Amino acid sequence: MKRYFRLVTALIAGLALAGASHAQDGGTLKKIRDTGVIKIGHRDASIPFSYLDDNQKPIGYGVDICLKIADAIKANLKMPNLKVEFVPVTSQTRIPILTGGNIDLECGSTTNSIERQKQVAFAPTYFMTGTKIVVKKSSGIKGYDDLKGKTVVFTQGTTNERAMKAYNDAKNLGINFIPSKDHAESFLAVETGRAVAFPMDDILLYSLVASAKTPGDYVVLGEFLSDDPYAIMLRKDDAEFKKLVDTTVTNIYKSGEINKLYTKWFQSKIPPKGVNLNFPMSDGLKEAIKNPNDTGVGACGRMKC
Repeated sequence: MKRYFRLVTALIAGLALAGASHAQDGGTLKKIRDTGVIKIGHRDASIPFSYLDDNQKPIGYGVDICLKIADAIKANLKMPNLKVEFVPVTSQTRIPILTGGNIDLECGSTTNSIERQKQVAFAPTYFMTGTKIVVKKSSGIKGYDDLKGKTVVFTQGTTNERAMKAYNDAKNLGINFIPSKDHAESFLAVETGRAVAFPMDDILLYSLVASAKTPGDYVVLGEFLSDDPYAIMLRKDDAEFKKLVDTTVTNIYKSGEINKLYTKWFQSKIPPKGVNLNFPMSDGLKEAIKNPNDTGVGACGRMKC
């Protein structure tokens, strides 16, 4: 297993080095023009933001917005036949794959944080959420402090991991943490009893519960341990490309089209099981949509940056 992770790490590093020079030589728009391809990073199980349908096609709220950005890129470059290629990423690989030039946009459930801004840039906020936990109703857990001495699973490379570990340290709970590679695997650990809780952004937890075999067995608990504004990631120090992306997202907001997209993915039946999340738009997201260029909202939401 250690050899496997070393090989994966080396491969990612190699791809990053190979793609970085290409991405930085003239900027993202030149790269796209030269290659004839727009590469979009997607997740496989971040419902309803970025996930795979029954035909293994990337779909979701974030994917729809990224496809509108792709249309804007085609118009800007006057290349209507540009190919759109989807590239799978994980919590651990999304940033190195982006900075390495192997994707041009990352459209999933990525939190815009001050720490990440040191490595990448972000478009205006397109969702507001925060860390809570999911547990089985039969577990008897009513809040975070009930996790004392118990096993908690986390998805590697997420802000939720840091938030839960910080709470554990502050309260001296002695939680036994186990890592997983993605959200589906983390939820499975709770489902099978390997862990009693899984901390994650509340909307993703509600999505996982709604898609579970027995949704009634689970409950999402707690006040927010963190505030997490989601946004599309792109490379830093590329003003031309960022202006195009930001303008496209802002126009989606100003036109009111964002309301149709939100209703489609959060208040209607969605693939693959036809579940309706019935998740109203939060006041925080309404404010972010109203003021997309306000860094107090768009960059950090309610977080203490």
